[in-house]
Amino acid sequence: MSTHARPLADWLSAASDDELTRLFRLRGVRADPGWHDFFDAAEALLDPASVGRILPALTADEASALVRAAAGGDAGDATAALTSLALLRPDGSPWPELATALDGRPVPAAPADTAPGPASDAASAHAAERAFTTVAVLADLLLIARDSPFTLLTAGTVSAAEKRQLGEAGVPIELIDALVSIAGDAELAVAADRRLRVTDAGEEWLRSPAADRWMRLATAFRETLPRGLRSAAGGWIAPSTWIHAHPWDPAWPEHSAAILRTARLLGLVTEDGTEPAWATPLREGAPVDASALTTLLPTEVDRIFLQNDLTAIAPGPLAPALDVRLRTIAARESAAQASSYRFTSESTAHAFVVGETEQSILDFLGEISLTGIPQPLAYLVSQTAQRHGLVRVSTDAETGRTRIESTDPHLIEAMAVDQNLRPLGLSAHVDSLTTKVGRDTVYWALTDARYPATLIDADGTAIVGDRNPPGVAVSAADRVVDFTALITRLRAQQGPDADAAWLDRELEAAVRARAVVRVTVGMPDGSTRDLLLEATGLGGGRLRGRDRAADVERTLPVSSIRAATIVAP
Repeated sequence: MSTHARPLADWLSAASDDELTRLFRLRGVRADPGWHDFFDAAEALLDPASVGRILPALTADEASALVRAAAGGDAGDATAALTSLALLRPDGSPWPELATALDGRPVPAAPADTAPGPASDAASAHAAERAFTTVAVLADLLLIARDSPFTLLTAGTVSAAEKRQLGEAGVPIELIDALVSIAGDAELAVAADRRLRVTDAGEEWLRSPAADRWMRLATAFRETLPRGLRSAAGGWIAPSTWIHAHPWDPAWPEHSAAILRTARLLGLVTEDGTEPAWATPLREGAPVDASALTTLLPTEVDRIFLQNDLTAIAPGPLAPALDVRLRTIAARESAAQASSYRFTSESTAHAFVVGETEQSILDFLGEISLTGIPQPLAYLVSQTAQRHGLVRVSTDAETGRTRIESTDPHLIEAMAVDQNLRPLGLSAHVDSLTTKVGRDTVYWALTDARYPATLIDADGTAIVGDRNPPGVAVSAADRVVDFTALITRLRAQQGPDADAAWLDRELEAAVRARAVVRVTVGMPDGSTRDLLLEATGLGGGRLRGRDRAADVERTLPVSSIRAATIVAP
């Protein structure tokens, strides 16, 4: 038992709930660590293993100050921060347990935070292009995840197989993990059941103008930076110093390199380390301002050319809201300053599955087309509309089984013998098919097999299926461990006599360890006497032990013991 736990326990008991919450959070304490009182908490925080775990999280300034304090110097401006982490006493001196934890660690040198130089016009233009590309590719990735959430590994990264598929869809493989991280930081997507799912905020972001898209990503980047990179003003320190921000974290060089790479992807840092004009307010802690960036971005268009070969050409970057809707009707073939899209029977059928109608499709295309609607395209939409809904999937109210009906008996016959549908266990019933498999599962199985299926509710009304509902983003507040119950329990154990509680604790520890303890005993005449006892038992308000000096067994009333110190285990 640490002899220094008592003063730390006193400090903890005097701290406010907010101070304790911040301390426990930064020290990585679990919500229910099994502590009985503040003495338990103090001993756990002073444990060398616990101290060793917090040291990698210290910033360069804090680490340097801690080394100075351990050497007998002054921690300076970092005293308050280190004290709040229970690494220094309130007077700024280090706890003795700190020496063991610091042994062998290099003395960090805090680099000067020098603001980066302004970027040249050419470097700014390149950074703007990179930011625009990052936003566009991230939108592509989210659109893919929205339709078919892809699997994530335990570490939150994308598997090699999924990366290959994304690469075939046009997403650069080398950027996938960084893009997933950016989407997560901005709460555009979340990992749910080991799959990446787009959130409601992500759906809104997909339909936002490019500048608004970038501002959300840049703001989230700043808000999620590690402590060591954040400046006092709420921005970030010079990127050239990021690698030195957490000198005792062995994983920091790799982590800081990944953060710097993200900053470059978002156009916040140029390749030569200079700073574009739009990054300066963010670095200084001011609100995000994309006006300087917007002047360098390609102008978005809101019109397309529809052609007789069932393709569409956008003469520039199509406005995101229009692009997202168009891609529910047509497959994008190429993405550049001028993008091309192709209408197929499968793509138009997908539009009906997600809730479009023949009229809504024709109205939408008519509004954005500069060339009208070519007859081949109108015919394709009409034919798909006629075919859509030929297969109706509902739940039989009497049996609870899923019923598949169609006005085309040939489709019923085809589904009955379709090997791809065998797992559904379809059985004939009059002019329909039934199965015990759930309605939605049957519907999506038929849709995947390219049958023109429609979901029908209990009233006979066609409804839109939602195969991949939006993920629910977990707010920063919800991700923080709640220490309310722990703090309440610790405060409930605070008695009026902390000295007596600490004495009982020391005596119990001595008995458990069969340790030699020096006790100061109050005598009837008011004097005190020190005894050196080998503690053997504690009970009934009495301490039993062998007196080392007199070689006799003694039993002492605990109420007479003024102090106790373990001399040797």
